[in-house]
Amino acid sequence: MLADWIPNLLAGWAVQLLGVLSPGPGVALILTVATTKGRAPAIVTCFGIGAGAVCLSTAALVGLGTLVAEIAWAMMAVKVAGAGYLAWLSWKAFERAKTPPPAPVVSPAKRRRGGAALAGFAMQITNPKAIVYWLAAVAMANMTAAPLPVLAFFVLGAFAISFLGHGTWALALSSRPFIALYGRARRWIDAALSAFFAFTAYKLLTTRI
Repeated sequence: MLADWIPNLLAGWAVQLLGVLSPGPGVALILTVATTKGRAPAIVTCFGIGAGAVCLSTAALVGLGTLVAEIAWAMMAVKVAGAGYLAWLSWKAFERAKTPPPAPVVSPAKRRRGGAALAGFAMQITNPKAIVYWLAAVAMANMTAAPLPVLAFFVLGAFAISFLGHGTWALALSSRPFIALYGRARRWIDAALSAFFAFTAYKLLTTRI
């Protein structure tokens, strides 16, 4: 049964993988966490992003994503929430750029990291473009007649691709060479992050999706 749906699964996952590999707000968030809190919280952030991917892929499969995309006020609410979250991230990055710490601040291993997972989850589910992207992935997979075990396997694969793909970004951005680079140019990196988050928030509010 599963073998019959492999081409469909691969088609949907390929669309998702393109989005994961493309730098965007999620990667910028991982960069922020990796350079200010360390590798472990960055990986936890990736887990939150993966959990968000599970929610969005499930919603797209059952048709909720299409419903939200077709209801103007619902889509606007998602856009406002996403833009507000991005604006908050922009302000925090601006504060770090204005008064940078003497060295990159890495949180101790025992610090509670639930907030990092929640941040990743919030970033994923408040991005209306991610909703549209998942609609495209599900449409490409064409799984309207797929049995429940195949759908569950698709969602499981969606989590794995999101977590592992973003985890690769987390490992790279929390590496010693990159952290050393951040230590030398953290003011400029944080300023660039602030500008990126602010611009993305603006585009999110003003772009018709």
